[in-house]
Amino acid sequence: MTSEQVLRHDPGRLGMRRRLVVRAVVAVARLLAVQKPDRIQRVLHRLSRGARPASRAEAATARRDTVAISAFCSGPLGCLPRSIATVLLCRLEGGWPVWHAGVRRYPPFGAHAWVSVDGAAVDEPYPEGFHIPLLTVAVENRQELG
Repeated sequence: MTSEQVLRHDPGRLGMRRRLVVRAVVAVARLLAVQKPDRIQRVLHRLSRGARPASRAEAATARRDTVAISAFCSGPLGCLPRSIATVLLCRLEGGWPVWHAGVRRYPPFGAHAWVSVDGAAVDEPYPEGFHIPLLTVAVENRQELG
């Protein structure tokens, strides 16, 4: 059994254009979130190609906007679409935080999905190391040959 968590849902704080973009991204994220885990990972891996690593501020803003727009993503079962929407919003800006899906380190069992920047989870209420990542999608480090 997992503990419930509800985040702040406040769509009125965003401008009309940003609300429309976030709503569209959340719709795509919710469609992707019902796919098999390997398919989610493949799709996100393809989308991450060519992106630069996102900053903590970019990832936090994307996550906060997702929660502000979507009541489902702000609820206790919304971590997967919330994390997917967060990386997709960052990708629209050219960046990509590290996306993770995993399980709790200690009983009781609980699955969770989150994003991180520089090895630290972005705006998560859990302490570092609380979850073990099973699936991860990060920006590839490609060095130019010269």
